[in-house]
Amino acid sequence: MSVETIVEMNLKQPGNKIENRGRLLVKCPDKPGIVSVLSSFLLKHDSNIIESSQYSSDPENGTFFIRIEFHCENLMKKSKQMELDFKEIAANYSIDYYFAYGNERQRTAIFVSKEPHCLMELLWEWQNGDLDTDIVVVVSNHEDARGLVESFGIPFHYIPANKDIRKQVEEEQIRLMEDYEVDLLILARYMQILTSDFVSHFQNRIINIHHSFLPAFIGARPYERAFDRGVKLIGATSHYVTNDLDEGPIIEQDIERVDHRDDVIDLKKIGSRIERRVLTKAVKWHLENRIIVEGNKTIVFH
Repeated sequence: MSVETIVEMNLKQPGNKIENRGRLLVKCPDKPGIVSVLSSFLLKHDSNIIESSQYSSDPENGTFFIRIEFHCENLMKKSKQMELDFKEIAANYSIDYYFAYGNERQRTAIFVSKEPHCLMELLWEWQNGDLDTDIVVVVSNHEDARGLVESFGIPFHYIPANKDIRKQVEEEQIRLMEDYEVDLLILARYMQILTSDFVSHFQNRIINIHHSFLPAFIGARPYERAFDRGVKLIGATSHYVTNDLDEGPIIEQDIERVDHRDDVIDLKKIGSRIERRVLTKAVKWHLENRIIVEGNKTIVFH
């Protein structure tokens, strides 16, 4: 089944009226009347609010965040004028904002090494129509996942990688991302460290899954280290990638209880289940524009 066929199937899911669905994300200094201003703006443009979530870091001198999902007939014909009209509001209230539209599907690349469980979860969710994106390419430093990926009709690129050839590898990867016009990169257990040059090309657009409940056991072999420490809880963390290893803004985390009966193999099996669901949630929330990055933290509107 090809990428195009699956995309067409996904767009035909019941109730998927994407052409008239919009999202508005706002960040600004908190002050009275902002919600009223935003609501009045949408009303003026004949838009009906479907979902609204907001947060203030401090009602007196804090920052206000809001995500509004709305329906508007003939939205794509009106969108340019809406954004033009919103500029004046943004200037008056010092608003950082972002409009997203339901029919503008993001193009996603997945990077993977040898362990396929996170990759498989993402492909299943995508095939079922539960991941609102076009997975346009999978990149790996091993050949192990080629058969799986190509069975979905997705291009697979094998690019051997190690620290000695990292610069030329990343140059090839960046070129590949540009060729495929990629919006989002997912590191689905891609076991290579990315350089600052690579990360700078995709700021807040690389999502990683770390097989540890960060900030515990940063770096390699976390399950072995957790076992040696005798932990009673293990977890996984999905975060945006920054130049600080495993210290980017956290999107989602989860845990499960373990005990002295569980050896390293058991911990890895339990951990893989956690990794799959944590990464999938983080990717879905990013694709649904539910995340605002604030410094090294995230505001996530579930």
